[in-house]
Amino acid sequence: MPGTYLPSDYLPVLIFLMVATAFGIGALLIGELLRLKRPYPEKLMPYESGNLPVGEPRHRFSVKFYIIAMLFVIFDVEAVFLYPWAVVFDRIGLYAFIEMIIFIVILFVGYVYAWKKEAFKWD
Repeated sequence: MPGTYLPSDYLPVLIFLMVATAFGIGALLIGELLRLKRPYPEKLMPYESGNLPVGEPRHRFSVKFYIIAMLFVIFDVEAVFLYPWAVVFDRIGLYAFIEMIIFIVILFVGYVYAWKKEAFKWD
């Protein structure tokens, strides 16, 4: 109908968002009100896998650490894209196979580039 600009199909989405928000806030409030509050020095201490903290908490990491972390995430995402493709490989045809080969070649070129730039060497 002309002049009506409020899409009525989005009403369930709005209700879902309101219920989800109310549930999240309610869970946080109930947890805050009902939990035990008994702080003691060991509980307030920074946790490092059961070991006593060593050194300053604001220790600077090398940029190489972040580069290796990003490369790990990139190649991990590659595996996420390969799995569903492998599951339906028998139904997708030659076109999708060629697309996946191009995808793998691009990732391989990125891997070789990072290797040549010595991004994988830890100082």
